[in-house]
Amino acid sequence: MNRYEGRRALVTGGGSGIGQATVLRMLDEGGSVVAADVSEAGLADTVTKAAALDGDATGRLTTVVMNIADEESVRSGVTAAVEELGGLDVVVNAAGILRSSHTHETSLESFEQVLRVNLVGTFLVIRETIPALREGKGAAVVNFSSTSAMFAHPYMAAYAASKGGIQSMTHALASEYAGAGIRFTSVQPGSISSGMTDGSGASGQSAGPGLPEDADMSLFLKLAPALGQGFAGPETVAGVVAMLASEDGAFITGTEVRIDGGTHF
Repeated sequence: MNRYEGRRALVTGGGSGIGQATVLRMLDEGGSVVAADVSEAGLADTVTKAAALDGDATGRLTTVVMNIADEESVRSGVTAAVEELGGLDVVVNAAGILRSSHTHETSLESFEQVLRVNLVGTFLVIRETIPALREGKGAAVVNFSSTSAMFAHPYMAAYAASKGGIQSMTHALASEYAGAGIRFTSVQPGSISSGMTDGSGASGQSAGPGLPEDADMSLFLKLAPALGQGFAGPETVAGVVAMLASEDGAFITGTEVRIDGGTHF
């Protein structure tokens, strides 16, 4: 498939996990992609993996260091991306962090950090890219919510709040910009093996959960994929993201897609 031939995409969190898998998927389908991440090492790894794809994938890939929690970093990063691509058709907001703790032991600083990166960061990227998306072809934005936005994931109150905010914001944006021809959707990954869930992510904006040492693991017994295949890889989510932002998703906006193997029926 070459659904992304001639399409220009910016993917945040492109240095690891699902963000990186999305970059590679869109490149493999012929797209021109700017991968943004706070981690230079993560972006270098993405370039290395892109080189393993067939064709001229590395020639269609540009990387930019961006801290989505910093307004000026987002502004300059988006400007560089739009200039490099000559416009913008797709934005994927995959960058995020996950922090876990007992809520009564969570500092205000820690709670605000999660909201600042996940929710405010997503807002900043969207705000800065909308002018270019207005001029784009088949413009689409895919945001990253989570199954934690709708289902109980203990010790993750800040994360759940941030992802619930992203989901609600996606609906509001879809309504606001429908007339401008920009589609907004979100994905709700769950039971996905990535840097965010196992703590191995190279990016400081995709750090692992770090559950409290005395966490009651019985609370997680119901958080297992019903399909019985264990956790899926990040490419599972990347395929859905690629569909939503492509012409195949042209009639989909203002909604979310849960990708969790039946963990949450």
